Amino acid sequence: MTANSSYAAAGVDTRAGDLAVELMKEAVAATHGPNVLGGVGGFAGLFDLSFAKDYARPLLATSTDGVGTKIAIAQALDKHDTIGQDLVGMVVDDIVVVGAKPLFMTDYIACGKVVPERIATIVTGIARACAETGTALVGGETAEHPGLMGADDYDVAGAAVGVVEADRLLGAERVNDGDAVIAIASSGLHSNGFSLVRHILSNAGIGYADASAELGTSWGEALLEPTRLYSGPLVELLGNERIGAAVHSLSHVTGGGIAANLARVLPRGSWVELDRASWSPAPVFRVLSELAGTSLESAEGTWNLGIGFFAVVAADAAADVVAELDSLGLPAWQAGTVSTGPLDSSGSADSADSGWEQGAKGVDGGAVRLVGSYAG
Repeated sequence: MTANSSYAAAGVDTRAGDLAVELMKEAVAATHGPNVLGGVGGFAGLFDLSFAKDYARPLLATSTDGVGTKIAIAQALDKHDTIGQDLVGMVVDDIVVVGAKPLFMTDYIACGKVVPERIATIVTGIARACAETGTALVGGETAEHPGLMGADDYDVAGAAVGVVEADRLLGAERVNDGDAVIAIASSGLHSNGFSLVRHILSNAGIGYADASAELGTSWGEALLEPTRLYSGPLVELLGNERIGAAVHSLSHVTGGGIAANLARVLPRGSWVELDRASWSPAPVFRVLSELAGTSLESAEGTWNLGIGFFAVVAADAAADVVAELDSLGLPAWQAGTVSTGPLDSSGSADSADSGWEQGAKGVDGGAVRLVGSYAG
């Protein structure tokens, strides 16, 4: 018995892995510009950073993430063409938060059994989203884990790198009293809170292939709506000579929900009340809440409820920023204003029952709470 046949007998098919690479190679290569050296299949991806010599002080930004249990729905429906975009959204859109332009990304897929067509479909989705965000997909890995994962099981993760000029770095230290908080619409659930989604549907006896009259599609199709990609338009906004400098901080609304993610990019001592009446959560959030017998407000720490990103901008540029975002395909609106004075009648941010979120993820940031009722 040869070494290769012994490995195959153990459940690892190296030839299937090679075929998967062949099937995805064209899509990956399409993300490569002149800065990418070499082709697909090397031990390491190479990216020419010579252009950074034109920066006074270039800072590299990096991020890593996965898609979470949304993958379980893709697996249940055997529909894998959108998960790649979800991965890019979760990884690359964290890069732009600090004002960085994404440069390149790598991906990792662990699976119980390599099905070349399925792996290629996932990676093609990653490559398509990378191309949309101006990110080169310079490498990746597919690992077969028989005995550890089921034959149809897989998980995906990725990491990306971007660059920003030091004096253009965005963050809480740039935020001022009176700055406008601009909310930017999500495309749906994105890739957070799916353990709760799956729990709600399971308790309601609803299958992913079941039709939803309220959503006008099957549950699975509604839930697999891919994560909106923000990096491309936001990089363009930041590069706008007229209003780019008016953007002081950005926040990606992912795990932890609405208030906590905004609080991370506000300075200590500042506070914001977000007006729920300024937007109407999409039907998918309302129907899920109704099924669970809970309110939309109770899900604010789990789902984005229609806000995928925040931009904190100079007050006198707020209308221009909203108009520019709309023109770039990102619906936006002002949802609040930054204050640095005393909370007065709004209560103490330190009170457990005040509704305030003060900082998050180890960041000692500002305080945020949502007020009012959602628009119908």
